Order: sequence, then structure tokens, then C-alpha cells
Amino acid sequence: MSGFFDIYSIIFLVIAVVIFMRLGSVLGRRTGNEPTSFDPAVRRTPAPSRNDNVVTMPSRERPQGAVKSADIARIARHAPEGTAVHDGLVELARVSDFDPDHFLTGAKAAYEMIVTAFAEGDRATLKNLLAPDVFDGFVSAIAEREARQEKTETTFVGIEEAKITAAELAEGRSARVSIRFVSSLISVTRNKAGEVVDGDPNDVQTIRDVWTFARDVTARDPNWKLVATEPV
Repeated sequence: MSGFFDIYSIIFLVIAVVIFMRLGSVLGRRTGNEPTSFDPAVRRTPAPSRNDNVVTMPSRERPQGAVKSADIARIARHAPEGTAVHDGLVELARVSDFDPDHFLTGAKAAYEMIVTAFAEGDRATLKNLLAPDVFDGFVSAIAEREARQEKTETTFVGIEEAKITAAELAEGRSARVSIRFVSSLISVTRNKAGEVVDGDPNDVQTIRDVWTFARDVTARDPNWKLVATEPV
């Protein structure tokens, strides 16, 4: 009986060692799929989690002037030829694989993430998505809300419109893209006693903002960050 037990104990021990070694070989190295900070144009099918990239513009460069006709046609759907927005998007396409369709998809996901994180006071998520000065402004507002012992409840209904309103590449490296968002949400702020001090839990508000995202196209970091917001 003891011999039977010892044989199977050795077998299970060997299996455990093999599994441990396989886990170590995977968890002990970076695969390139680790969660990183915000980035507005990654192609994705599932809804993005808060730790996933949102907007990615690949850093691979193209020769100047090598913009494909398909890219020009895609850009024209967002901005007519002869406009400053069209010219800006073409310039981004000249130096990178920028795709306005994928950028808008990611930017809309980022918009919802930022609005929700601000309502929840989620500083960690905001830090990954915002430029330092914008982050400081958001955190200051959160701190003031917390000092009053208030909490904000936000229900994100959806985005009605997301349109590129400006695009530029400054000094051949600093890319900036502005998007006009029209969104619907329900937002309520309650005090310590749970009483509503701002907003209406039954009122769907329409919010209109222009958000600007930026990144250095020559940097290895592919992530875009929110650098400015303004109401429309």
C-alpha cells in the first residue's frame, strides 16, 4: 500500500514541477500583450477594459508622400479635401499608420472610461489616460468633492456623435487630434446623507465637448493622452 502511494506521489510531484516551470516561463517574461496606458486607435472587437490600450497609432514610419489611395479615401470620409482637417490627417498618415476610423473607435471608448473614472474618483485610471496638467485638474476637482463628502453617480447612456474637428503634426513629431463628442448620460451628486445636491437621477443630459488627444509620433511610447477639454 505504501509503495502504491509513493509511486503516485512521485508522478504528481513531477506533474507539479512541469506545470510550475511552464508558468514561470510565461509569467517571467513580457509577451508584448501586457496592459499599458491609454492609447485612442487600437483595433478591437471586445469592449476595452480600463487597463487595455485604447488608442494606438503604430510607430512604423512611411516614406514621405507614400499615402495610399485607400487612406486618402478613408480620410475624405471624415474631412473633405481642401480643408485643414483633411490636410492634417493626411500628414499624420504620411508619418505613421494613423487610421481615423480606428482612432475614433478607441477615442469613444476612452471618453467613456475617463468620464466614468472621474465620477468614481479613480485616480489610477485617469493617470494613465491624461496628460499631467489635465490629470492635476481632474484630481483637484475630485479632492474638492471628497472634502465636501460628496459622491457622484454617473450612468453613461451613450455617444451620439464623435467627429474629428482638428488634426495637426507640429514640428514633424507632435500629433494632435481634436474630437467633438455629443454624449448622453445621467449624473447625480449626493451628500454624505445621500441627498441629491446636484443633477437629477431621472434626467438624461446631453453633453457637448471637444477633447484633444496628443502623442509624439517619434517616441517609442504609442500611447495617446488627453491634453485638453472644452465645452461646446
